[in-house]
Amino acid sequence: MRPSQPDTDRSALTAEKPTPPSPLRLALTEFARERGTTRQRLGRLVDSILPQAAADFLFPPAPERGAKVVVASYNIHKCVGTDGRFDPERIAEVIAELDADVVCLQEADRRIGLRNGLLDLPGLERRTGLTLVPVAARPASHGWHGNAILVRQGEAIRIKRLTLPHAEPRGAVMAELDLPVGKLRVVGAHLGLLRRSRAQQAATLLQTLDRSEPMPTVLMGDFNEWRPGRPDCPLAALEPFFGPVHSNHPSFPSRRPIFALDRILGWPHGTVETIAVHASPLARVASDHLPIKALVDLSTPLPNADVAAATV
Repeated sequence: MRPSQPDTDRSALTAEKPTPPSPLRLALTEFARERGTTRQRLGRLVDSILPQAAADFLFPPAPERGAKVVVASYNIHKCVGTDGRFDPERIAEVIAELDADVVCLQEADRRIGLRNGLLDLPGLERRTGLTLVPVAARPASHGWHGNAILVRQGEAIRIKRLTLPHAEPRGAVMAELDLPVGKLRVVGAHLGLLRRSRAQQAATLLQTLDRSEPMPTVLMGDFNEWRPGRPDCPLAALEPFFGPVHSNHPSFPSRRPIFALDRILGWPHGTVETIAVHASPLARVASDHLPIKALVDLSTPLPNADVAAATV
């Protein structure tokens, strides 16, 4: 007869999944690795924690958003971080941190060859619920000229690829989405490096929107404009439709943001309520840009036809 075995709690035999490190722990780990004087390191630590804490406070969790949605724009730099490593999993983790309902990505595909997409889309969907809007012209791509759109709990009812005037290959994508809380038109763009090209591209985007059915609209992406507010600002053409295009949300370079290259604009006025840069410790290393996100109110009334015509 075998000796009796001591009772064992089955739950103790089940390997517990490791708890992901908190943003504070990640920031402290980064602090320990960084070089510089103690004052410099403490300054970078505070800079990495406080903006993220403020952003988290401004955006309610998904079940509490009501008629509002969170949209985000992220130039993922082909999944190459500031440490030089190609790491699509790290980008996916930052996208999960955003907890956004709609995400526009830039540089989501390889630049040469078959323009293959760079993310594990099934894994991203399991983690976030986000699925790819089929804007790509090539079967292996995520997007058009690197511009991709992800949506959670919604479907695209109309899709359009836009070729923008350029001295280098540039494009934009537009999707009219049917979301659980209403319809939303999303335009994702990556504008050019030359000022003249940006002015022509902004005019093309405005002409496209002027010919479209009125509905709540967000235009977001990497606009590559670091001189807003000047009389010759290339984005000035967008102001009659979207209002002021200046931004106080620096997103580039991600380690120490100085320039507000990434923007989110909304129509009608008041649709975009809150804008914040997502400056988590992981986001600061995953790409050379930080993501930017906004709270969008789809219950904002549309202007009547006469007023709408006067704004463009």
